[in-house]
Amino acid sequence: MTLRGTNQELGRPFNRRTVLELIRRHGPVARNEIADRTGLTVQTISNIVRELEEDGFLISSRRKPSGRGLPPSTLSINPDSGHAFGIQITPLAVEVSLVNLGGTIVTTTREETENANPELAFGIIARLVEHLKAQFRDARLLGAGLAMPGPFGVDSMSFIGPTTLAGWQDVNIPQQLEKATGLPSFIEIDMAAAALGEQLYGHGTNLSDYYYLYFGLGLGGTMVHDGETVRGNWGNAGEIGHLTVLPDGEMCPCGNRGCLERYVSLEAFGRRRMGEAEWVEDVRPIFTRAIRMIENMYDPQTIVLGGLASRSLLTRLAETADALGNSIAARHDRTVPRLMVAALGDDTVLRGAAALAVRGALAPREGRMFKHPPSQDQWKGAPHGPASVGA
Repeated sequence: MTLRGTNQELGRPFNRRTVLELIRRHGPVARNEIADRTGLTVQTISNIVRELEEDGFLISSRRKPSGRGLPPSTLSINPDSGHAFGIQITPLAVEVSLVNLGGTIVTTTREETENANPELAFGIIARLVEHLKAQFRDARLLGAGLAMPGPFGVDSMSFIGPTTLAGWQDVNIPQQLEKATGLPSFIEIDMAAAALGEQLYGHGTNLSDYYYLYFGLGLGGTMVHDGETVRGNWGNAGEIGHLTVLPDGEMCPCGNRGCLERYVSLEAFGRRRMGEAEWVEDVRPIFTRAIRMIENMYDPQTIVLGGLASRSLLTRLAETADALGNSIAARHDRTVPRLMVAALGDDTVLRGAAALAVRGALAPREGRMFKHPPSQDQWKGAPHGPASVGA
């Protein structure tokens, strides 16, 4: 993603976020390189850097000289200068992490609860967040990011079945999250939050166009292009779990038969009561067919397998790459395999959710996913709400 500033005086807050986001992504980096990447003048960069250093966001360092003259000083993010809460709600539990600006999870707390309704879930969130605030009183809190299962706003598919949350219709989720945490609030579907975590801290740092296949209780996916997740017009792009793979197959709660996640998901794995190796062999024809579909639709560099599934299960699935068959991804000039296991583990959703808040505070785009800012009422029951509620 290209980060460009503006030399107009009214763009000062925008430029500050642009510079800080660039240093967070590419540091350690010298001032002149920041100017080159952003298109801002060296003087503008110097003024912004001075402000950010005074606020404690940056660390300046200098390499040992290897010849004549001093090498330029370089700038890095101070990871302890800001923190955000990453929150995940699943049909099984509510989990809250405190994550620093460098993406490191400081601590995590969890409360198991089955299919929590909004009142219960936000009550748990308020309690867990307050507990962590008391533990880390000196932390500078940037916001809170929430990840939860989708899709949302689709009457026949949202809040229906074992892989979604029931009873969340017509809930103003961003407003309730801000009330529970007392912080600017950012919302996203779990699979997109996981993809963001992988993009910022995992394999995504070396990839530009890839598909992240998310194994939760259900199955979802997100295409990542130039560092950004592709979310679609209503934010529900990637519901690959509801692709029909067997027209006369099992009935799905969505009303169709033979949906992919009825066979390939953690819910399906648990329902079949098989060992990992046996299950992977059983679903291999369906799984490889789905992979070929993804490849032919999106032409990704690779497909990254991640989410809540164990690393051993994901590794077994990745090993089916030898039996994938032909697609547009079967190229002789590949530099990465067609399937890869995510670098991050099952905490990627929490790190991605916290990154939503960090990006909302630092990134120029403010994380907005829609073409036009909707009204507050339109966010009722929607997964990723306004980029920042009350910010």
